[in-house]
Amino acid sequence: MKTAGQSVRARLRSGVAASDPGLLRLAAGLRTVGAIALTLAVLGLLGAGVRHLVAGAMAAMVATFAIREKQRAQQALTLALGLPVALASVSLGALMSSRVVAGDLFFVALIFCAVYGRRFGDRGTALGLIGFQVYFLSLFVGAAVSGLPELYGVLGIAFASSALVRFVLVPETPAGLLERLREAFRARLAQLVSAQLDLLDAGPDELEKVLEDVREGTARLHETALMIQGRLEEGTADEATARLVQRRVADAEIAAERLGLLLLTARSAERADTLTMHLPGAPVPAGRRLSARDEATAILRRDLQGLRLLVLRPVSQETGTGLSHVRNRLLGYRDEENVPAAPAAVQDAFRGIGEAARAVLGLRIALGGAQDESDDTPATTRSREELDAEDVAIDAGEDEDREEEPTGLRRPTTRAAVQVAVGSSLAIVGGEFLSSQRWYWAVLACWIVFINTASTGEILVKGYRRLLGTVFGVVAGIVLAGLVGQHTWTAFALMLVCVFAMFYTAPLSYTLMSFFVTAALGLLYTLMHTYSLSVLLLRVQETALGAACGVVAAAFVLPVRTDRRTNELLVTVLERLTEVTEAAVDQLSGGPPVDLLDQARDLDQALADLRAATQPLTHPITPLRARRDTARYVVALLETCAYHARSLAATAELLPTHPSIAADPRLRRAGRRIAHNIGAIAAYVADDQAAVEIETGRSIASLLEPDLPGVPRYGRVTDRVLRHLQRLDETVAGLARPLGVPVAAPKR
Repeated sequence: MKTAGQSVRARLRSGVAASDPGLLRLAAGLRTVGAIALTLAVLGLLGAGVRHLVAGAMAAMVATFAIREKQRAQQALTLALGLPVALASVSLGALMSSRVVAGDLFFVALIFCAVYGRRFGDRGTALGLIGFQVYFLSLFVGAAVSGLPELYGVLGIAFASSALVRFVLVPETPAGLLERLREAFRARLAQLVSAQLDLLDAGPDELEKVLEDVREGTARLHETALMIQGRLEEGTADEATARLVQRRVADAEIAAERLGLLLLTARSAERADTLTMHLPGAPVPAGRRLSARDEATAILRRDLQGLRLLVLRPVSQETGTGLSHVRNRLLGYRDEENVPAAPAAVQDAFRGIGEAARAVLGLRIALGGAQDESDDTPATTRSREELDAEDVAIDAGEDEDREEEPTGLRRPTTRAAVQVAVGSSLAIVGGEFLSSQRWYWAVLACWIVFINTASTGEILVKGYRRLLGTVFGVVAGIVLAGLVGQHTWTAFALMLVCVFAMFYTAPLSYTLMSFFVTAALGLLYTLMHTYSLSVLLLRVQETALGAACGVVAAAFVLPVRTDRRTNELLVTVLERLTEVTEAAVDQLSGGPPVDLLDQARDLDQALADLRAATQPLTHPITPLRARRDTARYVVALLETCAYHARSLAATAELLPTHPSIAADPRLRRAGRRIAHNIGAIAAYVADDQAAVEIETGRSIASLLEPDLPGVPRYGRVTDRVLRHLQRLDETVAGLARPLGVPVAAPKR
């Protein structure tokens, strides 16, 4: 029973880790709710009134969620600086409450400064957010000069409670967070292997659904890998350890994605296109169930289950158990004599399992340290020796030169500050017409739609989502207020539930977050005895007005069109793709080693930025269906390119240590066309009048034909490198059609 209980707990822990990588959402919710609850408890013991309780809850919330630094010392300093900012803000709010015009002008100036402060990094963003939200708090609770001493005490208690919860009750260290992210990576890797296992047995009617699960699993694994890479420097003891973990995570991600492609090919009548793994609706090879009674298929299914166990089980459970035999068997598929007799595509799948097992072994060593090698077979020993040699070869890279940042109104923070100031001015004027008492809701809505947005389209979509969440939140607020009545502490308890749900769902759905915010506000109005249906309806009107003012300001004041934004990011992605591809091909051709890991990371981050920026174009409500399909297709093609570029980079880094891979100078000839085509597409996207053309012609393999008779065709360059180059060449050329880039006549 104990073993069964432990198994259930392990599965539950893995499921939670996979759904919430690093437990970031859970920690954020608990930290915020804990700070609010502690503040309310202290104020309740001191006999504070309802308005002071509401003020304390709001102050504790902003003091908690505004802090964004990763290092604890930096968090403490920002929190300490935030208290005087909050005291100054509430004081000015109380002083300006009776001066309508001067107060409005000051509020606009405060909003400008708060947004402009983002240029100074996380601390500037946090202090600006605290200043704005506390000024809003003073308006919400009706702060007066005579009541400032009590409010000062409330703010002090709120900030002290936030500090206690952050650093004592719900602590978070960079090392601990990185450890949880590693656990999430393993859990998501196991989920992806499970989805790939379903791929073997899915019939033609089920194939698209199973493929969607594989795509989602691949995307979630990639998301976690990016999160780990962003935390490595703070969470590891030294740069060498950080680079080792980064390398092992990248290897596991690439091996898992390649295994999915090989399994799809194994169950199909033709080689699967990599695009199928990134684009829903892409052509799927003719699907057929592999025979359940076929011996090779049974072994393949068993080994996929073994790979999943190898991913999930701790290192301590490996030695002296059946798991070590599973590991040895899977690693044995890296030797040709151990691959079972089967069709060529199925044998490739076994080889893919062997490479995935090697990547998992490297990940386990990097994350779990030294292991007992007494059960190792020769194949496992060889894999360990290769991994050790790679570890020694990993050197710290040099810092890259920073790109020159724009100045003046071209700087994003300055432009956003001007836009928010103009939008807020419009919201103040319009809000006054709707309500002279609660006009500030329109300003808050205008402010929020600008947070983490960079184009008019993003602001429009965010405004729509906020309005939708607010409408449903009003309905929930009506229901909750009717249930609570005048029971103060019941209302506060329900508000804490809404606050936790707000922070837990924020990264998943902005609409859900807005829903819980509005429901919590309905409870606050109930506590302050100002609840009514008209007040909640006014909340919807003010939200719609604020969102509209934000969209108007974004569209007419220093606008950044969605097309312009996506084109700029597309050019950046293509530039990063060129850097990774050229560096990898040069190294595979015998050039000096360079820092391919960081270049691949920059490519992934640029692609993530582009994917986020295209959300307004791919949103379900967009009326431009053709444009939506084009945006999805282009992003899928770029994800395919990034996969092949990452694979080339990973192979290039094996050159110094892998006995079966050697440099071949002829690869430079094949890489020139790819680099030229990427550059041509980037030039055309930046200027559609540019006189560029895409080159097409002979296959990549034919470009490696020897110049002299008797010279081996490929030398020791592996077939995998050629396949990646060929697919990259085809995919880059495929970008020409949706982007409208001219294609030159094929050269003979």
